[in-house]
Amino acid sequence: METDCMEAQLEFQGVGSRQVVAGFDAGRATSDGGVLLLREAAQRTGLLGAFARCFRDYRNPDLIEHSVEDLVSQRVLGQSLGYEDLNDHDSLRDDALFAVGVGKKDPTGNDRRRKRDRGHPLAAHATLNRLELTPPDANESSRYHKIVYDPRAIDDLYVDAFLRAHAQAPARIVLDLDATDDPLHGEQEGRFFHGYYGSYCYLPLYIFCGDFLLCARLRRSNIDASAGSVEELERIVVRIRSRWPEVEIWIRADSGFAREAIMSWCDQNRVQYVLGLARNARLQATIEGEMAEAKWRHEQSGKPERIFKDFSYQTHKTWTRSRRVVGKAEWLPGKENPRFVVTSLSKEELEAAELYEKFYCARGDMENRIKEQQLGMFADRTSSHTMRANQLRLYFASMAYVLTNELRRVALAGTALARAQVSTIRTRLFKIGAIVKISVRRIYVALSSVFPLREVFCQALLNLQRAYPLQV
Repeated sequence: METDCMEAQLEFQGVGSRQVVAGFDAGRATSDGGVLLLREAAQRTGLLGAFARCFRDYRNPDLIEHSVEDLVSQRVLGQSLGYEDLNDHDSLRDDALFAVGVGKKDPTGNDRRRKRDRGHPLAAHATLNRLELTPPDANESSRYHKIVYDPRAIDDLYVDAFLRAHAQAPARIVLDLDATDDPLHGEQEGRFFHGYYGSYCYLPLYIFCGDFLLCARLRRSNIDASAGSVEELERIVVRIRSRWPEVEIWIRADSGFAREAIMSWCDQNRVQYVLGLARNARLQATIEGEMAEAKWRHEQSGKPERIFKDFSYQTHKTWTRSRRVVGKAEWLPGKENPRFVVTSLSKEELEAAELYEKFYCARGDMENRIKEQQLGMFADRTSSHTMRANQLRLYFASMAYVLTNELRRVALAGTALARAQVSTIRTRLFKIGAIVKISVRRIYVALSSVFPLREVFCQALLNLQRAYPLQV
């Protein structure tokens, strides 16, 4: 709804004898002073430059004012700063400090060719939207949409960023797999109703290693939760082992991934697995004695009681061989709570209680990473019509997460925000008021002198500079 207050003076409740008035007339001011840290992280790690190289630009070089790197940087930085809606960029395109973050040589926008564009250093939403709308077969002859993204190159970039973050190969890594719902509210391509989630949605597949995002694959929801997992694992494991041939790889996932195809692939490729196993009558009968014992203990103590049992198990039809299963016989106040996991690990490698309590249950932390993606970086804003366009939106959100996580991992190490969620980092560290002063010789950014996390901000910059020294 249009209002007439944009140019007018705004009047608020007074303080004592003083009036309180306001106006949108601060000039080159911004509420996103933290974009300086994001730019520093992006430039020193080269992440956004590498991301831009995953796109093929068929535009006429003589007519380009916004390079591919400019466009993807604007999109990713905007996502990191909390602007998930492309329409926001119609105002953000005039933010001089945001233009500095993107890397524009003239953050005033006065060097634009067309008179109507001068004063707007960045792209408007219509230009950014062309990234999403470009079909995979676009070329020089296409009219408007000429920037094509390469999904395989972007997928590999996430794995490469993970590999570069380690100075030396770890002895063991754990890959967590999970699927989640991405609710849809329109007529998007590939939409299906999912009975478990009770809505029309996509069913993206995520693979993390700790805080590192390795895979974000958009999928239709009329599939098994594990669909495509073998292909993604094979791609990731091959790329990791090409750099770290001796690394030990374990995977961890819930019962939606306890599938013969995944377990057989792991057996054949030296990958260990610990997977949840959906309970059934046969499994529950196997731990019937342990359940009775747990119930008796609970009645005596009044507290939750659990007993673990190791046994071999094979399905009647789907598994090609018997495998080690760990059953948890647990009795909680008022109810039983049996659980099962199937694993390729031997008892000598991990005994039953440790395997379940210390290792398998730790996979719950991955749900926090997915929440950071879906809620913190707006990965669920898949409102474009085609799945290809929505996959690119997921890639933008994923790159925003990767960049912010790198800043968290390196720049915020040892600070109060070292383990903060990405949304907390945005609110506490990126949202800082600043005035931008631009002269011929320099760009001076006057940050708020009452910023509460001033010391953390300074330490973050110092940590980045130390971790990624510029090459002379």
